[in-house]
Amino acid sequence: MGLTSTLYSGISGLQTNAEAMSVTGNNISNSNTIGYKSSSTVFSDMLSATISTTGTSVNQVGRGSELTTVRSNFSQGSFQSTSSDTDLAVEGAGFFMLSAAGTDEVVYTRNGAFHFDPGGYLVNADGYRVQGQLFDADGTPGGGDPVDIKVDLTSQVPALQTSNIVLTTNLNSGTEEIPGGFDLSDPSESSNYSTSTPIYDALGETHLATTYFTKTGDQTWEWNTVVDSADLDPSVASSEESTVIGTGTLTFDDDGQLIGTSGFDLDETTLMWASGADPTQSIAIEFDTTQFGRTSTVYSQDQDGYAAGEVVETSINSEGVVSVSYSNGETRDIATLTLATFTNPGGLVKEGNSLYSASRYSGNPQIGTPGASQGIIYTNSLELSNVDLSQEFVDMITIQNGYSANSKVITTTDEMLQEVINLIR
Repeated sequence: MGLTSTLYSGISGLQTNAEAMSVTGNNISNSNTIGYKSSSTVFSDMLSATISTTGTSVNQVGRGSELTTVRSNFSQGSFQSTSSDTDLAVEGAGFFMLSAAGTDEVVYTRNGAFHFDPGGYLVNADGYRVQGQLFDADGTPGGGDPVDIKVDLTSQVPALQTSNIVLTTNLNSGTEEIPGGFDLSDPSESSNYSTSTPIYDALGETHLATTYFTKTGDQTWEWNTVVDSADLDPSVASSEESTVIGTGTLTFDDDGQLIGTSGFDLDETTLMWASGADPTQSIAIEFDTTQFGRTSTVYSQDQDGYAAGEVVETSINSEGVVSVSYSNGETRDIATLTLATFTNPGGLVKEGNSLYSASRYSGNPQIGTPGASQGIIYTNSLELSNVDLSQEFVDMITIQNGYSANSKVITTTDEMLQEVINLIR
């Protein structure tokens, strides 16, 4: 060992500190990169040369330092709120799963700045498609292997004809009876109360079904549901402005609770619409009705039909479910995002663009939907870089001092070598 080896020790120190400065500089440059995870360096000494041995020790001289590990820090970053429903952040260990179009290769990211491309695919800024599990046609989660999440932005949801009506009402017990009951020719004067419900035929056209309540006796009411005669085929329409499509009786006990009701099952010919819609439509009505001593009122009314509609909005909820809202008020679940976790995320390989790929060091991904084990999704949020600038600046000062000290070792060694050279003069 001699002065020459000291030069190489100094050089190794320059190299390791230069590499450490590159890591620190990269952290600082990505301090505003969405989903970026900072890195840190770990140094170690190189194999030492044995000079001599004694009875109690081994005398060794070091040969410099080397960069052992560049360690990734996967600690949670803070969240930034956004106005986009497709901006997502994960709290926990999970990674979003992405795949390039036309390939089976999957990459992983914490950058949840997603959007829908013109083809309806949920993608990141570089066009990688977000992976998830699709729902079945009946709206139940389908499971299976993750696939590209796609929404048909030009699709329409077909109309659904009404088959059930539910009326939640109160009928005033103090209302006077109407002799003779309901009269179709004068419905407003032959009823005590009425409520209207829009219903839909098979073509999605709206018809107004009005139910008239007529008190015919003590705690007994007659109900009649009518539609506009112009909406019906002339062969089944009444000569009056309205046509009765259902009728029955409601009976109440002394406490004002409903104890009896006749069925409401419209026959096929009665619902022969003038629009030419499917004439097999039948409707059942359910009365959730009381008779208390207060004003007659409708608390709620519901029916299960709707018109055709087109896509007006796509959204993702906190459970990672991608949904589509239609102009008719209907909502359909399309897919659930899948997240991947790793036994050793530090073994992931950085691919650039905030993407990672699995390696034998990271282990195989454990795939699942958002939850306690995979991570919780926050919508309208993005995860910021976890770079701590104050720590990076301290590291930069330390690295700079180390680099300067190793430079001084080289210049001092050079001066000593000059002294040796001057001995022969």
